Amino acid sequence: MSPFQLTRTLPEDATEADLRADVLHGLTRTPKELPPKWFYDARGSELFEEITRLPEYYPTRAEREILIARAPEIAAATGARTLVELGSGSSEKTRFLIDALLPELAAYVPVDVSESALTGAAEALLEERPGLHIHALVADFTRGLALPGTPGPRLVAFLGGTIGNLLPAERALFLRSVRAMLAPGDALLLGTDLVKDEATLVAAYDDAAGVTAAFNKNVLSVIARDLDADVEADDFDHVALWDREREWIEMRLRARHALTVKIPQLDLVVPFEAGEEMRTEVSAKFRQAGVRRELAEAGLELTRWWTDEEGRFALSLATAR
Repeated sequence: MSPFQLTRTLPEDATEADLRADVLHGLTRTPKELPPKWFYDARGSELFEEITRLPEYYPTRAEREILIARAPEIAAATGARTLVELGSGSSEKTRFLIDALLPELAAYVPVDVSESALTGAAEALLEERPGLHIHALVADFTRGLALPGTPGPRLVAFLGGTIGNLLPAERALFLRSVRAMLAPGDALLLGTDLVKDEATLVAAYDDAAGVTAAFNKNVLSVIARDLDADVEADDFDHVALWDREREWIEMRLRARHALTVKIPQLDLVVPFEAGEEMRTEVSAKFRQAGVRRELAEAGLELTRWWTDEEGRFALSLATAR
């Protein structure tokens, strides 16, 4: 058997169709919004990698700290023979889990919408770990997921605090779909950024070097390139705000002046008033009690909880109830 298999469950044109649908829906509603997944073309992915190295952006370092310290403990607690990673991207941090689970690990199943990200990560992993078997899935995990027939128990990992990009109703639906994947003995490893002081949170999404601003504005470059929209990044300002009531960061783009965006491919003309804001990302922050409650409502039981030394970020382990 080849050490690398790839299964595509998304149609080849799924990305283009989804972008058209999201832009049409998001720019015709009030207030306007675009989903954060459209940040991540090749340039956006480069910018995000740069963000993870910024002094203000603590989540990546904090989660890595936990994984380095706790990966052997996670491996011992789960005994996983298959590691499934949702939204795997470069699989960089996952290496700590993989190494802790080897040699008992029978398969690594990375799941991502980007085939190039999956193949690139697999090549790097297999070069260093030639005995590893990888079965990659080109899939959108938010739409439900059929996993390949790999040995159990399985550990499903959703890292990076990405669950915070989902609104509460979307999180509930997602967690129920994960619960449906789990057989007895399987577990979910979930990364969540934690509530902390406003200054630290806002700085993480509005760095002094302006990298996050460029990342936020990159969504405009995506729709300009892929949908022929006549929109300029310089017509918008990057905004990051802390919503105390909902306990989430919102990233927005604010029109610097009144303007009109024309998108011929969608037969769409979108007016912006001066100062009008368009939401591009929500990043929810969590408390342990809230994570426990949301897991329980999905039929999952929180069994382990780890944080970095400063208590900024958490990894939690949950099993089916």
